[in-house]
Amino acid sequence: MPKVIAEVQTPGRRRRSEGKRAAILDAAEALFISEGYERAGVDAIAGRAQVSKRTVYDHFGDKETIFLRVLERVNDALVTTIRAAIDEELLPGRDLQEALTAFGHRIVDRALASSDYFAFRHLDAQQRPALRLPEADRDRPEQMLEKRFAELAAEGAIRAPDPALAVRHFTALTIGLAREAVTAQRAGARPPDTAAIIADGVAAFLRAYRPG
Repeated sequence: MPKVIAEVQTPGRRRRSEGKRAAILDAAEALFISEGYERAGVDAIAGRAQVSKRTVYDHFGDKETIFLRVLERVNDALVTTIRAAIDEELLPGRDLQEALTAFGHRIVDRALASSDYFAFRHLDAQQRPALRLPEADRDRPEQMLEKRFAELAAEGAIRAPDPALAVRHFTALTIGLAREAVTAQRAGARPPDTAAIIADGVAAFLRAYRPG
């Protein structure tokens, strides 16, 4: 009988456990951003999440693991945004200049302007070697875009024997310059014309990579 009761209660306990885990990560993210990794203690994380310190340790083990899980969660949210931009903007048969421009705007306007991106940049700046995401996770956005550029090359839309290099050139000319302009604005510079940056960058990329 007790076994049956335990099985019936398992989904409810699982939901409560998942809720506590999410609350801990929410609290940790807020404290790591506001206080920094060194000053954000497990006691403070537990208090903000309204759980016991033992519950925090039961779920994550130590503060380093909490930090990495927070960083992974923020990174996953950014990857989801980038994947959607690739799937919805870089469509087969769409005018390439229009597609690349729309993709650049999606990344700048939604990803770079998002709270997830702000959190990732803030957390990433605090990293020590032990607190870094695996390279496979860090490189996922570039790998997704590289796959799409390889498909564009196979379709004859671009001339890119090295899709990875083409991705680096494209992002440097568009998203990279837009990111620098946005960062400068936060430091007091005038608002950037990201539309012009993206348009100019796409045009420069196509001059180099469009067959002709």
